[in-house]
Amino acid sequence: MDFYTCGYPSHPYIRSMADIFMTLKGITVQMGGARLLDKLDWTIRRGEQWAVTGESGSGKTILAHALMGRHFYTGQMNEPADTATGSDPGKPRIAMVEQQHRFRNQAGATELYYQQRFNASDADKTITVAQELAEYAGWEGDEILASPLASQSSKSRESWLDSLHIRPLLNKPLIQLSNGENKRVQLAIALLENPECLILDNPFLGLDTEGRTTLHSIINRLAAGGMQILLITSSREIPDCITHIGQLEKGRWSFSGPKADFHHTIQPHATVRLNIDILTRLREAARDEAIGNDFSVAVKMVDTTIKYGETTILNHINWEVRKGERWNVSGPNGAGKSTLLSLITADNPQAYANEIWLFDRRRGTGETIWDIKRKIGFVSPELHLYFDTGANCLEVIASGLFDTIGLFRPLTGQQEQTTLLWMQLLSLQDLRTKRLAQLSTGQQRMVLLARALIKNPPMLILDEPSQGLDEEQTAYFRSLVTALCEAFDKTLIYVSHYRQELPTCIDKFLQLEKGGQVT
Repeated sequence: MDFYTCGYPSHPYIRSMADIFMTLKGITVQMGGARLLDKLDWTIRRGEQWAVTGESGSGKTILAHALMGRHFYTGQMNEPADTATGSDPGKPRIAMVEQQHRFRNQAGATELYYQQRFNASDADKTITVAQELAEYAGWEGDEILASPLASQSSKSRESWLDSLHIRPLLNKPLIQLSNGENKRVQLAIALLENPECLILDNPFLGLDTEGRTTLHSIINRLAAGGMQILLITSSREIPDCITHIGQLEKGRWSFSGPKADFHHTIQPHATVRLNIDILTRLREAARDEAIGNDFSVAVKMVDTTIKYGETTILNHINWEVRKGERWNVSGPNGAGKSTLLSLITADNPQAYANEIWLFDRRRGTGETIWDIKRKIGFVSPELHLYFDTGANCLEVIASGLFDTIGLFRPLTGQQEQTTLLWMQLLSLQDLRTKRLAQLSTGQQRMVLLARALIKNPPMLILDEPSQGLDEEQTAYFRSLVTALCEAFDKTLIYVSHYRQELPTCIDKFLQLEKGGQVT
């Protein structure tokens, strides 16, 4: 689509399309001995709207962070100072919406704990959306001042709040926001900085169909209003307003130019074949340990209802998962999926007020949460946030042996050997001493999958596990999950908004909508 279809002719920048908004010359970023951006050149002209795509680990987020001044780089960014006058054109004002966002509590601390969002009393200790926005906007009391976005586009403050669907969220604690709601709040915060350029790092991750459609519309409106957009995204999620695409490969452009000239094909990934020798050793260890495999029903919920105050999150759920079954749980953002999973993973205290059976035993009959957790391997984007990014991969994976977010005790020789075997099975052995922060999103997801598998639990709960993976990694991951479930006879609960991402072993489906079950 030509950029003129996005409303650009009305914007004054179009009258000077030759104006250069930003230039990069020979930008190089190195971390841990690895070159993440390699002599990158890039020119962005005013009115151009760019999407940056590429495989996981290709340097997309590193590039965004370099533009924000968060990484040391060599090379030149923007035009160099004029040697005759000594003038410096300076960098444009840039705001960035990150992939992940950490919440604060009322005391200003960010060290929250994972289960806090499900604990009604502790969840209230986090600040509300209105309080978070007030921090950036200088609001006083209930006053909602017109934002920079409102002044730029001559909209009233009411129109601005409604355009981002913020108004219904103002009194809601941050920790209780869905992915889509959280993304809109992050966008509002970024716009309050009155940027000339807005960087969005994979903003569509974790959003349902409606959420993605809404965000597409918001991005298109921002671009039409004159905002310079730099979007890091999958090639499957390119808003209409995007005029140019850059594709990174190992820190260099493999393509850079108009969107109409960009063609991207995905090579199908071969079926995963697990290493037979390692698989045999892990199977033997699993038989020796025999962690809670003697059950017939993994999950049973009878008329289960969850409320927080006057808000109903789950409404009369009746659901049974039998041993060996493989389920997909789906539904729009805010439908209650995370709350449903929290009842199974022993993270929600309201489980005791309902009739819920886990592994043939009713909750509240003397079992501990650790009795439950040791039978479950769990992955979720939210859980990912709570890991210390300074921990190395072996430590992160080994923490799954103890169901802790971090390793707080020394490993025995056998435990370390088991950890290394799982790393070998998932081709992670070369990352043993690498810190989590040094890995690409795709590698981090594989590390967390290994953590979920390490104690070889009878049930896996994988909540949006391929979030942040590129298309080829997603194809590999779904094939890997099927191979592991079949090799170890796992019971599986898999949450995803995308049917095309589901492992082929899944044949049962639960759909939630507004807290109730549709199927």
